[in-house]
Amino acid sequence: MKTKAFLLLTTSLTLGVIVALFSSCNKDEDSGSSTIKDIDGNVYHSVTIGTQVWMVENLKVTKYNDNTSIDNITNTNTWNSLTSGAYCNYNNLDSYVSTYGRLYNWQAVNTGKLAPKGWRIPTKSDWETLIAFLGGEGVAGGKLKATGSVWASPNTGATNESGFSGLPGGCNVNGYVEIGLDGNYWSSTSETCNFAWFLNLYKDKSSAELACTNKNYGYSVRCIKE
Repeated sequence: MKTKAFLLLTTSLTLGVIVALFSSCNKDEDSGSSTIKDIDGNVYHSVTIGTQVWMVENLKVTKYNDNTSIDNITNTNTWNSLTSGAYCNYNNLDSYVSTYGRLYNWQAVNTGKLAPKGWRIPTKSDWETLIAFLGGEGVAGGKLKATGSVWASPNTGATNESGFSGLPGGCNVNGYVEIGLDGNYWSSTSETCNFAWFLNLYKDKSSAELACTNKNYGYSVRCIKE
């Protein structure tokens, strides 16, 4: 009887360990695991770079994390005059979304509800920390850029040794431009009433450059773990 009881206990413990391991591989957006789901159910992966944890894909979500919809604006003139949060797809085509994600204005970033729970939009300081860890502005871009055909030639200096897999999602700047050529990533840091900071990656540079731009531009978004 003791032997039987021992075997039952051992079996239960083994099953418990298996269930725990399985669960750890399928945690949701609040868990901080290596895969994350946004409120639409899009799945993202993460990478640790120095002391930071970043998403590896561009954001695709169409709702804020409180389940309210983000306006999808397809008309350029309407987009340029917005004072509230919005998103668009490059050239208004869904076919770009799986690779490059969606484009958002800064007003959507500024809601504080764009990222999945447990994540946030990086500040200017977050981008500066990342760039410094990768060796400085002059070389960090190459270490951040994805390799392969997503970037137009020459994709200068691209190694993706950071695992960040930066993408050239283009932008909505008085129309859709620069897909395959530039990657533009919002920060949550405002400079003035009309301008905010963003990170720019180029096809023909190894650099990663921070600059200010109009809050009504449509740029890509990457999230950092809180």
